[in-house]
Amino acid sequence: MTAEQLQALIAAGLQCDHIELAGDGRHWYATIVSPEFEGKRAIQRHQRVYATLGRKIHTDEVHALSMKTYTPAEWAAQAK
Repeated sequence: MTAEQLQALIAAGLQCDHIELAGDGRHWYATIVSPEFEGKRAIQRHQRVYATLGRKIHTDEVHALSMKTYTPAEWAAQAK
């Protein structure tokens, strides 16, 4: 899987203001900014992203995904 394919999968299932991906095709590192994360704890945010990947996680097409998840307000505060 390419970074573009993974980004498209996430963006198709989750409203994202920003997605950054790095990885080697199996092990991925993502920074995801979404208003859908408002009021959710980190584990809930991660579960939401995993839900967008569906069977890709279960069939090992995406072996590992390490995430940093932010709301738009949290992301804006990071930029300061």
